[in-house]
Amino acid sequence: MLSKYEKELLVIIWEKVSVHAEDIGAESLLRMFTCFPKTKTYFAHLNIGPGSAHLRSHGKKIILAITEGAKNISSLTTTLAPLSTLHAYQLRIHPTNFKLLSHCILVTLGNRMADEFTPVAHAALDKFLSAFSAVLAEKYR
Repeated sequence: MLSKYEKELLVIIWEKVSVHAEDIGAESLLRMFTCFPKTKTYFAHLNIGPGSAHLRSHGKKIILAITEGAKNISSLTTTLAPLSTLHAYQLRIHPTNFKLLSHCILVTLGNRMADEFTPVAHAALDKFLSAFSAVLAEKYR
């Protein structure tokens, strides 16, 4: 799926992104809630308005989980197994939402990374986020 260079590039990118995990995660979630309003239903019990503590906290958790996945890309299924179980059996998040959020993260990174968002970085991020989404959705099969 990913070349050795792409795997190394992903670790570098996500280490940089993780420094701003709260901001990037919150922006990505807000983008998803704005573009795909039905995704808000899973967060009806929380204040998910722009800049809210819940939005920032959950956004940070997401970005840090993705960063951990990038560091352990060769064992992504094992690394994400607890999250996959949580989202499938307890939270009951529809798996399509993982793809929607992945897209919103990609757009957010494209806006924030500027010149570092090269075609190679874009392709690597897209492949990785697709794999990440697929692994999270595995428990639904």
